[in-house]
Amino acid sequence: MTQCRTTRRTFVALGLALTAAPTAWRPRRAAAQDLASAKRDGWLGERVDGYLGVVKADTPQAIRTLADDINRKRRQEYARIAEEEGVPVEAVAQLAGEKLVNRASSGEWVLGADGNWRQK
Repeated sequence: MTQCRTTRRTFVALGLALTAAPTAWRPRRAAAQDLASAKRDGWLGERVDGYLGVVKADTPQAIRTLADDINRKRRQEYARIAEEEGVPVEAVAQLAGEKLVNRASSGEWVLGADGNWRQK
């Protein structure tokens, strides 16, 4: 029962972080537009582990750098939430991954638990 409550509480905290997050979590306006374009163009996609992934081998370095920066900020936010909730960082990242994959727009790429990229 305690594990269930902790998971629910973490999920609620994560939901709030994903919707009303500080700038450390959300990319700035220009970066958000770049991210949206990179996803729309099929360069980047959401992974089930809560991080962005490179979909195409020929993804430009600037887009790879953007993904690395956003993933670093996500990692920091997951760690903050995990510390507040007393749960492993991986559990927070996994919950975020599920939400981000589910929120991906039609046409965007997501990495499934099977390790294969697929277009939504």
